[in-house]
Amino acid sequence: MAFAWLQGALGDITRGALTTILLIVVTTFVGTLLSILGAAGRRNGPVFVKRAIAVYVEVMRNTPFLVQLFFIFFGLPSLGIRLDPILAAILAMTLNMAAYTIEIVGAGLDAVPAGQTEAALSLGLRPRQVFIKIVLPQALKVIYPALTSQIVIMMLESAVVSQIAVRELTYEADMLQARTFRSFETYFVVTLVYLLMSMALRRLLVTGGRRVLGAGVS
Repeated sequence: MAFAWLQGALGDITRGALTTILLIVVTTFVGTLLSILGAAGRRNGPVFVKRAIAVYVEVMRNTPFLVQLFFIFFGLPSLGIRLDPILAAILAMTLNMAAYTIEIVGAGLDAVPAGQTEAALSLGLRPRQVFIKIVLPQALKVIYPALTSQIVIMMLESAVVSQIAVRELTYEADMLQARTFRSFETYFVVTLVYLLMSMALRRLLVTGGRRVLGAGVS
């Protein structure tokens, strides 16, 4: 094994890692927001909204992420919709993650006792206030470990977006091994980078969750 090439490649690896971080930060924020709205709509919305969300969840969860990505990046231009590779990657990742987290958030909402809602309504709180201040915080605390795992999984799956030339970590690794012909060393280093990023992301999410949701978050 030889790692003499690594010093000159640190810039490319760092740039790829930062792009991966950008993708997961945006995806986490937007995807979590959509999952909360989707889970609430699936339980309290009109019938057509419930059915639309159910169809969306089934389609996204039962088709490969790579196919979804290709459909957005290569298929939509046939309809006159052309997206930048990074924007297409964010859209595909967000829609995929939201489909899974809608189910996760929904399970958390179902775990909150109905008496909590009834008590809050009896005190004069509006339904929206009850959901935001009473139900949602308790639900998020229950499902936070599963939500954290899903975010980490989505970060690892972001490697797929290298297939549409998004210059994230895996793309940079492919370019490096093509230039250096050091496939084992290149992917060994990138594997370690992904491992460190996953551990750091999980620790960051747990720490942030404890500060926002209180003790007991793991």
